[in-house]
Amino acid sequence: MYGLVNQGVHDLAVKLGGESLWHEIKSAAGVDHETFLGMDTYPDDVTYRLVEGASVVLGMSTSEVLQAFGRHWTLYTARKGYGAIFDTMGRTLPEFLANLDAMHARLSLSMPELRPPSFVCEQLPGDRIRLEYWSHRPGLAPMVIGLLTGVGELFSVGVAITHSVCSSSGADHDEFLIDYGPALTDG
Repeated sequence: MYGLVNQGVHDLAVKLGGESLWHEIKSAAGVDHETFLGMDTYPDDVTYRLVEGASVVLGMSTSEVLQAFGRHWTLYTARKGYGAIFDTMGRTLPEFLANLDAMHARLSLSMPELRPPSFVCEQLPGDRIRLEYWSHRPGLAPMVIGLLTGVGELFSVGVAITHSVCSSSGADHDEFLIDYGPALTDG
């Protein structure tokens, strides 16, 4: 993964408990990098270990850590200069989600080693979306739930998310049903 992801983990740790929490997470993860360069690539294992370390240090499940990081990642990347790209991907939540693959294709122009997931988005009747998530990286579906929560916040829309098909149960991909609207809360 690109170092930008690990910078996002660092940013979340600092927000939760300062640099001392970050150092505690790195220690628990067995990660000795002093810093991560945003455009350099690092083995996926480093990020997975940071999530495990955060889980141990914070007393949370890895699923809870990934959800928290997914939400933070959306808001973090919007602040880190990717908000302009987000703006071109749609003016509504459904438009934005339908353009996730296009956004990743655009990002891959400046990140040639990017290995993003793929998404298939289908608008269902009412304010409901079915989102398929295909990834070569196992176990990150909880992060997608957090990402979707963060995207809802970017659009000032409440989301309720149901993880309807799980790759952890043997399926070849994950699916999420997303109900959205102003009166909904994170699910």
